[in-house]
This record gives sequence, structure tokens and C-alpha cells, in this order.
Amino acid sequence: MKKIFKHLRTKIIAGVLVILPLGITFIILSFVFNTLDNILGPLMPTVTLSIFHKKFDFPGLGIIGFFLLLYLIGAFTTNVLGRKLVRWGDRVFTAIPIVKKIYSASKQLTEAFSINQKTSFRQAVFVEFPQKGSFSLGFVTNELGDLRGQSQVVVFVPTHFVPPSGFLLFLPKKDAIPSNLTIEEALKVQMSLGIVASDKISVENLERMKYPDSKIEGGP
Repeated sequence: MKKIFKHLRTKIIAGVLVILPLGITFIILSFVFNTLDNILGPLMPTVTLSIFHKKFDFPGLGIIGFFLLLYLIGAFTTNVLGRKLVRWGDRVFTAIPIVKKIYSASKQLTEAFSINQKTSFRQAVFVEFPQKGSFSLGFVTNELGDLRGQSQVVVFVPTHFVPPSGFLLFLPKKDAIPSNLTIEEALKVQMSLGIVASDKISVENLERMKYPDSKIEGGP
């Protein structure tokens, strides 16, 4: 009976870890879209009446407003004044004891997925995870000191990108198999769910990872 409850608990927790980021993302986006839609919706008929002398309704204004808001924020924060305000905001949030840890961790993780942040991920690798015989594409984020004569690495295996989440693995460096992919190529593979797969990922290479001691026909 204990084994059954343990099995159920493990699977339920795994399901929650998968659904929770998606649920939070959906709730946040729904709130933003609905809020912007409620603000912009009543304004548009008035604007179109004054310009075209006729009222028009525009469904989906919340989505358009959301992307416009993102663009304006991005444009503002990339100029001199915006960067100064962002740095000021960083100092304010990092000065608050409880908020500091959450804000710093979220900022670092978000920056790791930024296209312009090329130093966050050191290398794209394959790791044998989550079970023996199956491999996941991950990113080396740090290298630790030797432990019993073995160099250790920290590998982040992403599961969701909005919000960023995944598994953090601490394993021997020898178990992190180089993928021959650039960080940008590996991110494209991850974000496209494997649809945009690099030519560098081949069946032969995957087979060599699963069976390193075997010789594959046509291989060296």
C-alpha cells in the first residue's frame, strides 16, 4: 500500500511541476490581456468616431496592447535614461531582504534566456536524464571544484521558457556529453520543441551516446 501511495504522490507532484508554470503563465497573461482590453476597448469607438465619423469595434485589443506595451518597455529600457532607471530599480529591489533573493534569482534566470546574454550558458550538452537510456538537452551554467577527483558541473535542463523553469543537475563533468551545438542552436531546438532540429543532431550521434562502446555502421 505504501508503494502505491508513494507512486501516486510522485506522479502527482511531477504533474503539478509541469502544469504549475503553464497555469501561472495563463493566469498572468489572461489578466494582462483582459485589463488592457477593458481599458482600450471603450476608447476605440470614440477614437474611430472622431476620425472616421463612425464607430468601430476592434476585438483582441488586449493582445495588441500587450505587445505594444512590451515594445515600449523594451525601447525605453534600452536607451540611456531607461538603463539608469533599471539600475536604480535593481538597487531598490536588492536592498529589500525578502524580495532580494526572489528578484535576483528571477533576474538571473531571465537573463540566461536573453539572446544578448551569451555568457550565462557556457555549453550545450546532453545528459542522461530523466531515466537511464534517455537523454535531455541542457546547458552548463557553472563548473564546481573537484569532488573525489572528479570535476563537477551544473547543468540546467529547461522544461518551460515562460516563465523560465526546469531541472538543475549536479553531475560529474564526464557525464555531460558535448552536443556540438552552439547556445543559440540549442535554444532554437528547445524553444521549437525539437521541430527546428539542427543538422548536428543525428541518429548516429544519439546512438553513440546510448551505446558508447558499440560500433555503428558507417561510423569511424
